[in-house]
Amino acid sequence: MNIQIMSGDIVVANWLDDRLQIIDEVHLPLFLKNFTDLESWLETRAIDAHRANSRLLKKALRLAERDDINTVLHVNAATITDNYWIRPIGSNLSYSDVKFNNDYFSNLALRGSYTSFNRVATSKHTSTPELTNIGSFEKCWKLKDGSWWLYKTANHKELFSELFIYTLGIMLGMNMAEYKRGEECIISRDFTNSASVNLEHANSFMGDNEKYEDVISKLQQLCPQAIPEYIKMIFLDTIVANPDRHTSNFGLLRDVNSGELLGLAPIFDHNMALISRGYPSSKAKKDILISLFIEVLETHPEYSDYLPKVTPDILQMALNEVNMRVQSKKIVDFIMNRYEKIIEESKFTMMNK
Repeated sequence: MNIQIMSGDIVVANWLDDRLQIIDEVHLPLFLKNFTDLESWLETRAIDAHRANSRLLKKALRLAERDDINTVLHVNAATITDNYWIRPIGSNLSYSDVKFNNDYFSNLALRGSYTSFNRVATSKHTSTPELTNIGSFEKCWKLKDGSWWLYKTANHKELFSELFIYTLGIMLGMNMAEYKRGEECIISRDFTNSASVNLEHANSFMGDNEKYEDVISKLQQLCPQAIPEYIKMIFLDTIVANPDRHTSNFGLLRDVNSGELLGLAPIFDHNMALISRGYPSSKAKKDILISLFIEVLETHPEYSDYLPKVTPDILQMALNEVNMRVQSKKIVDFIMNRYEKIIEESKFTMMNK
């Protein structure tokens, strides 16, 4: 497999005889800069093969080989949220040839109905952003008024959790990806604005390592200005009990022209948090997320300055804004209990430094 790695219409590297030959390091994807492994990079860009609708998509497209790498190759490894892609060496393809401009496959990717499957299977369309739409939930990209929106299936509790955490984050002054309520789904705007900036997922510089202290150390090297927002993100994850902040659902934004890392991407993906898997108990004596976050404050007590104040009134305002039928008192008590444990411990830490 001898190919060129592209950033827009800039050739950034060649992959020849299983080796990466870097041409333009400034615009090289961070994953390749850090790991120099083309196949692993391609695999990180592939639709989750375990999703039922993923299998329907590949069948409708008549993909002869349906492994992750061949799936990604079908669309030149292009995605909605960055401007990286690949082409065979010697090809005359340009970025405009591979950049997505329609959402023809969206209903099949999201709903998996036979009607949409049959419609797609009998069409002449072959390119779709769904083959590089990562994540374990059924989802799709839809183009609305020139902007891409991500639609993700959600039941009542998942939908509430996503909307409430987004609303709470906004009220606490955090940089949040925009979410809206859809019909049996949650809708989120593409915050890269069709790859006007590049989203570099954290796996591009951390691999699978999501340990807080290791991430902070790496951010100090790569993008120190992202640290305050990272601390706010893991604080929010802690008070709403989000155990799913892995290295594919947060990252950095990068300037497509200069290659400069700009800061932490808006906070996204909360559908495993809060009540999404039922109402959690607020009386747990030991909590791993609280313990891990407090360890960060013990090492960096100055980070407590980044923590916004949470009150029952703010939580109630967020509940009123979302306006969905839930057990409001349980939610307020649960979050306040977690918040108060963090504040008590951070005050104790500051007193003993």
